[in-house]
Amino acid sequence: MANVKTAISAQDVARRAGVSRSAVSRTFTPGASVSENTRARVMKAAQELGYHVNHLARGLVRNRSGIVCLIVSEIATPYRASLVRWLSHYLQQAGKVAMLINTDRSDNSVSLALQQAINFRADASIILSGMPDKAITQLCYKHGQRLVLINRDETLPDSLNINLDSANAAETAVMAFLRAGCRHLAFANSQAGTPSLTRRESDFIAAAAQAGLQAVVERVGSTSYESGRQLAQRLLTRHQRPDAVFCVTDLVACGFMDEARHRFALRVPDDLCIVGFDNIPQSGWSSYNLTTFAQPAEQFACDAVQWLVTGEQEEPAAGAELRNDSRLYQPELVWRGSVRGG
Repeated sequence: MANVKTAISAQDVARRAGVSRSAVSRTFTPGASVSENTRARVMKAAQELGYHVNHLARGLVRNRSGIVCLIVSEIATPYRASLVRWLSHYLQQAGKVAMLINTDRSDNSVSLALQQAINFRADASIILSGMPDKAITQLCYKHGQRLVLINRDETLPDSLNINLDSANAAETAVMAFLRAGCRHLAFANSQAGTPSLTRRESDFIAAAAQAGLQAVVERVGSTSYESGRQLAQRLLTRHQRPDAVFCVTDLVACGFMDEARHRFALRVPDDLCIVGFDNIPQSGWSSYNLTTFAQPAEQFACDAVQWLVTGEQEEPAAGAELRNDSRLYQPELVWRGSVRGG
């Protein structure tokens, strides 16, 4: 007769480690209080017995799956990839499981993936940009998920809104251009039309007007390197060529700078000053040396996960009003060599 392998239980681990069943539970619960001596004994016993926590069963008991959806578009862009990396890092530290849903495709695969997440009883969703359709947010909220909304303009109960103060960045960029002696300003944007990109544009126009200048605007395609090249072709062939350009993202700025140098033989910053936004790794490369504004991606991720974990530990009383939590962050100016006098 074939041997039947018996499942190892937490009680088996407790017996071998010489501790209580609750001590085993605390050892495998992120953030729970347990002494280092007890933790070491439990982990040693678990390894010897081949014990693994059944998170599915634990989730059913607690009515939580531990799954958090990361709903993301333009995942290949450096900034978005960095944000996904930090979110997955902090979710893993908190004992959560990240489920990635890529919204770049236009077919029904996004709806199917999101429905799968709902079927797995995902506890929450983090929407990483203003690109995913608002219907996705509503669907997540309808199914009881807590929401973290990054650079979006919806306001929902029991959700966290994370946004940047683009007005301060715009004023700083205009002042930098003025100090460099620039007077013909431009803003290079995509046609994505997300709330954060639209705010960057409108805030820059307003800051320029406050300084007595009129900023021209061009918008092309997606928020990409290639769009930056096309934007340079449009702006740098104007009758009044700009001498300073604020690009909506670093990726756009890199494309813009390459086109300005190689097609128009312009020198940066001698002939043309350029500022970007995001502080992606490429902006620090010697070939770009781009002055830019850093989005605090790691801080976004840390605060988002902490908000989710704290909310689980402090569930509101029955009938209590659910409130929205909004946080505004300041982008940090990173001075490099693409603006004169930096």
